[in-house]
Amino acid sequence: MSSVTISVRIPKELKEKIDKHGIKVSDVVRRALEDEVKRRELEEAAKAAEELSKLFSKIPEQEIIRLIKEYRGSR
Repeated sequence: MSSVTISVRIPKELKEKIDKHGIKVSDVVRRALEDEVKRRELEEAAKAAEELSKLFSKIPEQEIIRLIKEYRGSR
């Protein structure tokens, strides 16, 4: 796995507290970024699902049933 380096500017007081508590900045930042990416991907998926729901609501139920049966028959 390749990686890249990012940098961030923080107040000196915060850095001192990080050092005092022995916090591994890279672990915390990596976890926070992974969580944020996951949260945004879930938001995007929910938005796409909502748009699909709106689209499907415009299709008559009988047409959806017919298409599902047709698909199952073709497998």
